[in-house]
Amino acid sequence: MIRTPLRPLARILDARQKGENPDAIENENKRIRHEQMRDGARLRAEGRLLVLGVFFFCAFGVVGARMGMLASTDPVEPRAHAPGAVISASRADIVDRHGNLLATNFDTHALYAQPKHMVDPVMAAKGLVKVFPDLDEERLIKDFTGKRKFLWIKKKISPEQKQAVHDIGDPGLLFAPRDMRLYPNGSLAAHIMGGASYGKEGVHAAEVIGVAGVEKYFDDYLRDPVNAGKPLELSLDLTVQAASERILWGGMKLMNAKGATSVLMDVKTGEVISMVSLPTFDPNNRPRPAVEGDASDSPLFNRAVQGVYELGSVFKIFAATQAIELGLVNAETVIETKGPLKVGGFRIGEFQGKNYGALSVTDIIVKSSNRGTGRMALQIGAKRQQEFLKKLGFFEATPFEIVEAAGGKPLLPKKWTDLSSVTISYGHGLSTSPMHLAAGYAAIANGGYKVRPTLIKQTNPQQGPRVMSERAARDGRMMLRQVVAKGTASFARVPGYFIGGKTGTADKPKPRGGYYKKKTLATFASIFPAHDPKYVLIVTLDEPSENSGDKPRRTAGWTAVPVAAEMIRRVAPLLGLRPAVEPVKPSMVTLTSSNN
Repeated sequence: MIRTPLRPLARILDARQKGENPDAIENENKRIRHEQMRDGARLRAEGRLLVLGVFFFCAFGVVGARMGMLASTDPVEPRAHAPGAVISASRADIVDRHGNLLATNFDTHALYAQPKHMVDPVMAAKGLVKVFPDLDEERLIKDFTGKRKFLWIKKKISPEQKQAVHDIGDPGLLFAPRDMRLYPNGSLAAHIMGGASYGKEGVHAAEVIGVAGVEKYFDDYLRDPVNAGKPLELSLDLTVQAASERILWGGMKLMNAKGATSVLMDVKTGEVISMVSLPTFDPNNRPRPAVEGDASDSPLFNRAVQGVYELGSVFKIFAATQAIELGLVNAETVIETKGPLKVGGFRIGEFQGKNYGALSVTDIIVKSSNRGTGRMALQIGAKRQQEFLKKLGFFEATPFEIVEAAGGKPLLPKKWTDLSSVTISYGHGLSTSPMHLAAGYAAIANGGYKVRPTLIKQTNPQQGPRVMSERAARDGRMMLRQVVAKGTASFARVPGYFIGGKTGTADKPKPRGGYYKKKTLATFASIFPAHDPKYVLIVTLDEPSENSGDKPRRTAGWTAVPVAAEMIRRVAPLLGLRPAVEPVKPSMVTLTSSNN
C-alpha cells in the first residue's frame, strides 16, 4: 500500500507562495487517509460477516435436510458393527393377556477361540472338555494346532461356564456378548412361541431372529426398535395354558395315545386362550426338524393347526344347523334312518351296524346317525353345502398368527358329488384342523357369527359376518347339550358347568389309501356353559385306546370326552366361571303352594 505524505513538499511550497495555510493541506490528507482506513475496515468486516453467514446457512441447511430425511423415512433398528456384518440388536418381549412374561432377552456370552494367540493349545482343549463334556477333545486339539485363525466353540454359555473358561487362563479363548432369547416357562406354550435363533453373528453382537411360531410371524414387530418398550400381548392365559397342558398330558398317557391337541377359544372374540399340542419341546433348546418319517411324529409338529384330519361325527352338527337354517327341518322333524341308504353305488351304514329307525333331528345328533345326517345332506345339496362350509372357513387355512397355520389348509374332494356331501356331513371326505373346528363351533355358540381365530388380545367382541340365523344356532346348541345329557358324551357331565358337545371318532387313513381298523382319531368338540356359551374347547387324541375293560375302547366317548371334561372342571374356575344351576324351560317347572 502506497501512502501519500501528509505534508508533501511541493504543495507546501506552493501554498506558502500563495499565502495559504500549509496546515490545511496536512489536515485534508489526514481526513482522506482516515476515510480510506475506515472503508477498508468496513470491507473486511462485511467480508467476514458474509463468510460467517454462508457457513451458518450451510450448517442449518445440512441439519434441516437431515431432519427432513429422518422425518420422512421409517425408523430402523439400532446396529452393532462387527467385522464383515451389520447386526441387529433389539427384540421386544412377549407376554400373556395378564402381562405374564412368555419370552424375553437375556444377556449372555458366546465362546470363541483365536488359536494363533493361544499359549498352550493342548491344555486349553483339555480344560474346555472339562467345562463342556460334549466337546470332542481330539477335534479341538486339531483345530487349535492347525491353520485356523478363528472358530466358534459355544454359541451360548452360562455365567458359571464363563468363569470356568476364564479360569483356564489362555488368552486365545475369548468371549462375545450375546442377547439370548429366553423362555422362562420352558416347554409351556412351546408350539405358540415357536422359538428363536441367531441370524447374522459377529464377535461383538448377534442378530436374534424368530424361526417358528409367533416369534417368526411377528418377527418384524419384535425387532422394530419402536416397540422395544411395548411387549407383544397375546390372548393366552398362562395359568389356563399350564393347567390345560398338564391335564392333556395326563389324559394322553391314560388313554395310551401317541399324540394329543386341544384348543380353547372365546366364542365372541375368537381369542385363543390356550392351545396345546403333544408331544412338545423346550423352545430354549429347540430340536432339529425331522428329515424322514412321518412329520406328525416330530415334537415340532403343531397338531392344532398343522394336523389336517378327517374329524368324524363332530361335523354332523353343521349339517343339522344348515338344514334348520334352510327351513328343510326343525329340531323335532322326524327322519327315517333305517337302511339301506345307497349313494353313488356305496352303502351308507351306521356305527357297529346299528339301525335306529325313525329319529328326530335332535336324536340323529344325540345318537350320531350317519344315515340321518346323510339324508339331511342330500336335501341340502352339494352346492349349498359347499357355500355354507366355505362361509364357516373350512376351505382355507386359518388366519391364525403363527407361521405353521398357513400349512394347515383343508383337504377338499376333487369332485363334490352327492356321495361327497353325504360323507362330509358326518366328517369323512374333508380334512380340517382342530383350529378350523373350534372356529366353526364358535359360530354356533355365539348366535351365528363367524369368528376369526386370533392369538392377539382383543378389547372388544370381533363380530364377523352372520353365517346362520340365531334360531338355527340356538337349536344347534340345544342339540349339543342333549348329546351330553343323554347321548354319546355322557362322561362330559361336570356338576355346575353345563357342557354341550359332539363326539367324533374317525378311522385314520393309511399313507397309500384305505383306513386302519384299529387306529382312530377321537375328538370331542364342546361349548360351555351350554345355556350361555363363553368358550369352545376342542380335544383330539391320536390313536387312543382305553384299556380298563375286556377289550380296548377307541371311541371319543370313552377317550376324548373324559379328558375334555376334566379340563373344563379345572380351567372353568380359572376363567372366572362360577358353578351354577342350569336354567330350565318354564314348562318344566311345577308350581306348588302350601297352606300354613
